[in-house]
Amino acid sequence: MLRLLWVCLGATIALGLALLFTKPPTSPLLLASLGGSTIFLFGLTSAPAAQPRALFGGHLFSALIGIICYQLFNDALWVYLLAEVITLVVLLLTQTVHPPAGANPLIMIQAHAGFGHLIVVVLVGIVTLAIVAAIWSRLTPDRTLHYPVKWNEPSPPSKDWSIWA
Repeated sequence: MLRLLWVCLGATIALGLALLFTKPPTSPLLLASLGGSTIFLFGLTSAPAAQPRALFGGHLFSALIGIICYQLFNDALWVYLLAEVITLVVLLLTQTVHPPAGANPLIMIQAHAGFGHLIVVVLVGIVTLAIVAAIWSRLTPDRTLHYPVKWNEPSPPSKDWSIWA
């Protein structure tokens, strides 16, 4: 029970700081995917999808894809679909799958985000979460699991996607 309370407190601090530092411009939904990332970093700390490669790669690739698709094609329904499919392909091929980041293309298109959002919102948000997770995990009373577990762990661990079925 103490561990659960500690994790919840860390998650609250991390997400609160991310929101404070980024002051969600244009749309509060710009940071919606960070809520899911917080759950991975604090609740599923050792999962491949929670490690820095997936956290940073997943968020940055998916947000960039959403921004590029919006900038090139505006916000028609087919653009949302195209951005999401491109994101799926890129994250699988680069082994940077971070499920909460899958929302980023849709969020970026809906918010009519520009390239500045990639740094000012997405990068600042994920850096904040990662730093707090790394510090908080080292302050944990039981001190058994530190974040990150593996800096460059692929997510998914294999490019043979058929084995997950």
